[in-house]
Amino acid sequence: MLWTLLLVLLFGSGSAAQSACAVDRVTLYGDWGQAAFAIAVADEPQERSQGLMFVEEMPMMSGMLFVYEAPQRVSFWMRNTLIPLDMIFADATGLVQHVHENAVPLDETGIPGGENIQFVLEINGGMAGRLGIGPGDVMQHPSIVAAVRPCP
Repeated sequence: MLWTLLLVLLFGSGSAAQSACAVDRVTLYGDWGQAAFAIAVADEPQERSQGLMFVEEMPMMSGMLFVYEAPQRVSFWMRNTLIPLDMIFADATGLVQHVHENAVPLDETGIPGGENIQFVLEINGGMAGRLGIGPGDVMQHPSIVAAVRPCP
């Protein structure tokens, strides 16, 4: 009984698939396994232009998901961004197309994500490499409607 109560408190009573599909969480899947990130969503133009500017630190396994209305060519920069970031660029199905690791704080050089990108996940710099995240991996989030790995 005590173990059951402890497991429910630690992992909740919902299934893993349900907990993986929440507005404030992105899960990435690849040959290396899976990783979930607690996120803020930037799905409005003002939110996307602000991004993670002026953020002085970000907890591990956290980030920001940029959601665009339609697939497009995207490019980012690090203006007023104070922490190194990895940027994970995914298409409309959540398939990772490109990963840019360790973007340099305050650098205004453009970081191209590629064509037909609809989702960009920014996480702490170096995290993508440590986890093994790369092109061909799959992103899961409720915003990814035409997903390779849809939310239940």
